[in-house]
Amino acid sequence: MRSHPKALQGTACSWPFNALKREIPATMAGVLLMGHGGPEMLQYQTDIKVPQPREHEVLVRVFAAGVNNTDINTRIGWYSKNDSSDDASWGGTSLPFPLVQGADVCGEVVAVGCKVDVNRLGQRVLIEPCITEVNGETMQPPWYFGSECNGGFAEYTVVAAKHAHRVESSFSDAELATFPCSYSTAENMLTRANVRHGEKVLITGASGGVGSGAIQLAKARGAQVIAVTSPAKQAQLLQLGADQVLNRHSDLVAALGENSVDVVIDLVAGKGWPQLLQVLRPHGRYAVSGAIGGPMVSLDVRTLYLKDLSFFGCTVLAPGVFANLITLIEQGKVKPLLASTFTLKDIHQAQQVFQQKEYIGKMVLQINSPS
Repeated sequence: MRSHPKALQGTACSWPFNALKREIPATMAGVLLMGHGGPEMLQYQTDIKVPQPREHEVLVRVFAAGVNNTDINTRIGWYSKNDSSDDASWGGTSLPFPLVQGADVCGEVVAVGCKVDVNRLGQRVLIEPCITEVNGETMQPPWYFGSECNGGFAEYTVVAAKHAHRVESSFSDAELATFPCSYSTAENMLTRANVRHGEKVLITGASGGVGSGAIQLAKARGAQVIAVTSPAKQAQLLQLGADQVLNRHSDLVAALGENSVDVVIDLVAGKGWPQLLQVLRPHGRYAVSGAIGGPMVSLDVRTLYLKDLSFFGCTVLAPGVFANLITLIEQGKVKPLLASTFTLKDIHQAQQVFQQKEYIGKMVLQINSPS
């Protein structure tokens, strides 16, 4: 399996490195993305070479990995802005095929590189999906786990030790795998928009992984939450903590009034986007990290400057965001929303169910069981 050219830099430590007292196999099962296209481009294989950690890396035995919009967007080349797909990664470059996707990973450190503390062995970890370091080398721009480098849709994966965060929790592996991508994205948006106690926050796409995480995280900050979703999911979002839930087809200005919201957390964009700016108060803040309703919107620039609005595009996690999320998980201030689990072999079915959007929370692939 081909690696990204940059990923080949660094010195390999002598195998089996510093490892737990169990045999680490030479090959593993996993799903390879062979190129851009439909689900047929995802191939389940059982003879993939187990990656070897270099000096500053850890080898993680993957217990569970969540399914995300970014997996599908990456597969179909949605991030590309031209017809050649040579800019279809998060970083705007071509992807290294074949590629192991999977950004949401819960697992156990089973081997460490020769410059990593051996006390990391045996730790249960969540992998930070925004990769700012690869084997001691700073990435600029950062990579995304399962995009510019191999991710977690396999029995083993490697990552820089700094991005494998120890987690102490009674949640199951599948439950923990619902957190990394969605909840860190939500926490990053709230952090960038500086959401404060008592502020009124409007969240679009609120029943998805990021949106449902944003509801909990905004409430943990003491904010008032208005969630936008489909009618069938309104009761569940109220139970999750939303103060008010609106139908996604509602006229937001009629329902809320102009200048009524402090912060918009947007995951949808699409044709209704101008209303989001209308309901923002002067000096309001708008944060976006998705465009499931369509990436092209109509902006009246006068609304932007006359209301002194601030816009935040949110992809790269701000420093400390993921560590803060781990603390919130360990303190029980957020809860996992596990919609369903599948085996790694059933990734096609998992993505099909995922795209139907008839659930709240996350789909997770169960890969290994703790031993």
